[in-house]
Amino acid sequence: MPDRLPPLTALRAFDAAARHMSFQQAAAELNVTPAALSFQIKSLEEHLGAPLFHRLNRAVELTEAGRALAPGAKDGFEILGAAWRSARRIQDSGSVVITAGPAFTAKWLAPRLFEFARDHPDIELRFSASLTLKDFERDEIDVAIRFGLGPDTGLHAAPLDDEWVTPVMTPDLAKQYPTIESLRDAPLIIDDSMDFLSLSTDWPTWFRANGVDFTPKQGIHFSQPDHAINAAVSGAGITLGRNTLVHHDIITGRLVAPYRLALGTQARFRILCQEGSQNRPNIKALREWILRQASEMEDLTQHHDIMDVSEVPSPKR
Repeated sequence: MPDRLPPLTALRAFDAAARHMSFQQAAAELNVTPAALSFQIKSLEEHLGAPLFHRLNRAVELTEAGRALAPGAKDGFEILGAAWRSARRIQDSGSVVITAGPAFTAKWLAPRLFEFARDHPDIELRFSASLTLKDFERDEIDVAIRFGLGPDTGLHAAPLDDEWVTPVMTPDLAKQYPTIESLRDAPLIIDDSMDFLSLSTDWPTWFRANGVDFTPKQGIHFSQPDHAINAAVSGAGITLGRNTLVHHDIITGRLVAPYRLALGTQARFRILCQEGSQNRPNIKALREWILRQASEMEDLTQHHDIMDVSEVPSPKR
């Protein structure tokens, strides 16, 4: 039996027929006639020297040889397709596909993008704002910005500044609640988006870090940090804002962060790309721009004392 591989067109016809278990549907997928598809599969069977399908009256079934070939054919075309898409992306110096969480996209990227567009008019940015972890190959992603602890196995990672939280509010609310003790009576907004971290950075933890034993009994809960921040901007209450996400609202005066002590979260945002692609001109330009923008947030950090959440005293029993 020869080891020479059969023609790719015949293998593609078989793969489509094996997935659909229908010559008619496979032909429609490949945009050929059923007779042409049947001819390709027949030639593949002749090349193998054995039938791949049982032809029934109104259906087809895989033979033992067909069942042996089908998984490899399917995987092979998926791998080949991914490799082809990767090769095409490398040639594309005019665009970058970015995935980031909705909060980071809305509160950090969007307010700054005009600068990147101004400095790089030849690069088109395409965004996929999602909490789902996208696959670089399958989803054709160039750059991902993710928050958490990692690890980022097999990817090139460039971390942004350390992430910390502190109460943020409108200037008017800051006048009404000038001290930490006064926050006991304030309308507190609760951001549940970081509950996945093993060390909590919630309101009770922040109060304990400031020597105050207080657990809010009620408050408005949000599952997304940008929603909590927008509620604070509207004057609805006070939230524990993450420095990365509240920075723009603070420098524009919509929010203030009047208390000195902040909690370090141990998690951080990272810019990720496939290893080896970090020096592609369009990806390099975006990465360097993001890191420059992130460095400008250091002024906010300098106005706070950051206590690592692991150093906060445990609750009193």
